[in-house]
Amino acid sequence: MKIPGSKRHYYMAKISILLIVIALIAGMGGCLFPRGPRNLEIRTWYDLEAIRDNLSGHHILMNDLDSTTAGYEELASPTANEGKGWHPIGGPGSDGSGPPFTGTFDGQGYEIRDLSISLAGIGYVGLFSIVGEGGRIEDIGVVNAYVNSTAYIGSLVGLNLGTVSNSYSTGRVSGALFVGGLVGYNQGSVSNSYSTGNVTSDNGVGGLAGGNSGTVGNSYATGGVTGSESAGGLLGTNNGTVVSSYSLGNVTGNSHAGGLVGYSEGTVTNSFWNTETSGRATSDGGTGKTTAQMQNIATFSGASWNIIAVTNSSVRNPAYIWNIVNNTTYPFLSWQP
Repeated sequence: MKIPGSKRHYYMAKISILLIVIALIAGMGGCLFPRGPRNLEIRTWYDLEAIRDNLSGHHILMNDLDSTTAGYEELASPTANEGKGWHPIGGPGSDGSGPPFTGTFDGQGYEIRDLSISLAGIGYVGLFSIVGEGGRIEDIGVVNAYVNSTAYIGSLVGLNLGTVSNSYSTGRVSGALFVGGLVGYNQGSVSNSYSTGNVTSDNGVGGLAGGNSGTVGNSYATGGVTGSESAGGLLGTNNGTVVSSYSLGNVTGNSHAGGLVGYSEGTVTNSFWNTETSGRATSDGGTGKTTAQMQNIATFSGASWNIIAVTNSSVRNPAYIWNIVNNTTYPFLSWQP
């Protein structure tokens, strides 16, 4: 059908306007059609593996990952990658080269379980190798992990220059230098987090982090710590800031072994360790308390902690960072499972 001239001009004008609008949108950075790193919804180990191709993206864990999840045998089991297990995401720990992770990873409270890593001779090892400045990991649990390497080793992150929050780990971590239950070495921020795993290293070993030159706050560790030098229930070494944190684990070491911190040139404020469970009467920072004192809210409220007593551990008050069943439990984070 032939379109009359007047209508043809009308349609051409409409098309021209549409093209101008599209061009303007593109010029403004693509507000209608966003560009940049794509987001990943992670449901399998294959999806988790794909993060290494989107290191500045924003990724969300949609369910727990464990030994029954697709991709485990190939990517994260003790027999994966010729017995090396999982290859860390971002940074030198992955393959000896490459950029760090600078995006965001939101675990949404889910867990990554049964992770196995055995990488002799490689540093910066964990689920993530290096989290760079601006990188953020939150709301994730790494459970029943086995991680063994050489230096800068943690279940979640080998070296953190970004932010780790509301996260936790369990399992076994071992190596030679700067080994922690959650983070190998922290130069950024670790907050509202904890670790219950056992940790072993020659130098610089802590229940939460092997070393710290950033900030650690509102966090705790309960696992056993074994090392030759600079071993602490929370941190092996501290050149940064520690505030409102505690540790319970038994600490074994030869030189600079402390209940909370092995060796510190930084500051430790309003933080405690259990002198009975740690087997340590001294620490390079922090205040030692008995089990009874560590389970009494007065110890922590008197140190300006954001804490409240609840009737039992299944009843939480999320308006406070810390909850405690007075004279029954140690402080626990109001968000934790």
